[in-house]
Amino acid sequence: MRKLFLLTLLTLASLATSSFAVTPRKSPEFVITMPDGSQKLLSAYRGKVVVMAFMFTTCPHCQKTAGVLAKVQTEYAAKGVQVLGATFDDGAPLRINEFNRSLGLNFPCGTATRGPVLEYLGIAPNQPFFVPILVFIDKTGMIRSEYIGDEHFLLDQEVNIRAEIDKYLKPGGAITSVTKK
Repeated sequence: MRKLFLLTLLTLASLATSSFAVTPRKSPEFVITMPDGSQKLLSAYRGKVVVMAFMFTTCPHCQKTAGVLAKVQTEYAAKGVQVLGATFDDGAPLRINEFNRSLGLNFPCGTATRGPVLEYLGIAPNQPFFVPILVFIDKTGMIRSEYIGDEHFLLDQEVNIRAEIDKYLKPGGAITSVTKK
């Protein structure tokens, strides 16, 4: 029984680590529905380094990450960085206004549905995943790195996010990057 349990855990871990598509890759279009019903297109931010956060409104880790991203947006906006947020949990459209208000978000954060989010990320509908998911897109619209869950950022989230952004602000924009999880 213990062997079966360990085998199941290993299988789930391998599925979780193979969830994302290969990076770098061209970012497909993505649409975020804002609380007022308007839509933001990811392509409208071409020419900027974009940090795209996929979150659940009810997730404490996502809430913490959103707060950090608000600080990052303030610090990096003048340098050509745009943070975007898309919440995609059940009930997110009902909670998005409170999510944005309570966290003092200063970047566009709206909702999307699970299907388009998973498709954008290259995650099969039956594969496990964790939130928040951060996607770093360079000025040319190439996805350079993705982080599932907040494992990479747990120790010093603000420093790690800034370091990742700084790579893509440099001339050449960190041409070679691998998916991190």
